[in-house]
Amino acid sequence: MANTPTNKALAHGRFIRGSVSKVRRVLDQIRGRSYREALIMLEFMPYRSTGPITKVLRSAVANAEHNMGLDPATLVISEAIADMGPSLKRFRPRAQGRAFAIKKQTCHISIAVAPST
Repeated sequence: MANTPTNKALAHGRFIRGSVSKVRRVLDQIRGRSYREALIMLEFMPYRSTGPITKVLRSAVANAEHNMGLDPATLVISEAIADMGPSLKRFRPRAQGRAFAIKKQTCHISIAVAPST
């Protein structure tokens, strides 16, 4: 996404708590859809990751509207990517003085919107 054309508006959500695979299953559903259709889908999906994804999507559309003067009704989600972030390492005590490592995963969400052609 480093060499994006100027007709795309980007937004990034970084260090979001949640695993990459659970975020990707939601992003796969909304990729290529219009902004309004994606918002409706995110509203009724039963996953916890829809909250941060909605926030990043609204930010991308606000960037397109404010910085580029695009109409939100014409925008389509052109790119939706989730990459792995750093893991928070925690330890849980177990039997006989042992410790059990827990990795609390984080992810980075990137969404690009572009006007429909």
